[in-house]
Amino acid sequence: MKTIHTVTLNPAVDKTVTVEHFAPGELNRIKTMRTDAGGKGINVAKVLHSFSVPVIAWGIQGGHQGKIILDKLSEQGIPSRFIEAEGETRTNLKVVDEHTKQTTELNEAGCVPSREHLEQFLACYEAGLDEAAIVVLGGSLPPGTPADYYRRLIEIANRKGVRTILDADGEALARGIEAVPFALKPNIHELETLFGTKFTSEEQIVSAARGLVSKGMSYVLVSMGGEGSILVTKEEAYRARPFPITPLSTVGAGDSMVAAMAYCLLDCKTTAEMARWTSAAGTVTASKSGTDVCTMDQVEESLDRIEIEPMM
Repeated sequence: MKTIHTVTLNPAVDKTVTVEHFAPGELNRIKTMRTDAGGKGINVAKVLHSFSVPVIAWGIQGGHQGKIILDKLSEQGIPSRFIEAEGETRTNLKVVDEHTKQTTELNEAGCVPSREHLEQFLACYEAGLDEAAIVVLGGSLPPGTPADYYRRLIEIANRKGVRTILDADGEALARGIEAVPFALKPNIHELETLFGTKFTSEEQIVSAARGLVSKGMSYVLVSMGGEGSILVTKEEAYRARPFPITPLSTVGAGDSMVAAMAYCLLDCKTTAEMARWTSAAGTVTASKSGTDVCTMDQVEESLDRIEIEPMM
């Protein structure tokens, strides 16, 4: 059976701490602390693994922190294929305020892979695509990496007939779109930046997404935080409204939506079903603390609570 591959070029060791009342500029005493392997592609791999979907996590790591990521993935039973670069994989600190439920994130830039390491990754990635049905490309590029690197990865996958899902921002997103990924998952702010405008209606969002679909993409999923999401194809568009929750952490919510999208593609679900699954996955993860993610059972139990509305 072919697998889903995830690519995390700039992974992180996520250190999540909780404090009772986070007070900037003052002494804050930590109540709990946990360490996880993080980064968009890795988060997607965690969700897919919890769905019992065969998945392989790819990426670039370096130093002691990179070894921690490999160990964490191994502990969770997620196969990984990371190349080792010089320098140290970044650490991202997430401070969770127990009172307000808000999360403050402090992210390092990450290690700087050499041109040789980037070319080595391309070669390994291309060779590994023979096993892949879908590739998820997610997150920021490492410092110094050419902005068109995702475009190159998508072009390689396209030549091999492997579907890709891109979840990036800024220039990496814009350049990646040039290669026409199979699916795209921008959040509303990333979509507005891409089009250089502020959307004032859901119809404008659908129109912008349709503009991307007209370039050859099959799916564009626009996430809007607690407001839900809009999924657009050439023929269909659906507005998904989540059920009420007390959000405990937004870390990984968007990544859970991407994982659900990949699962739906692999399972040949309809567009309406994909809209429901992606919204449920993101909502369940947002209701969890720290870097915990949704499970298959939790998502399936929540599907009927998602409101789906067709749009023009």
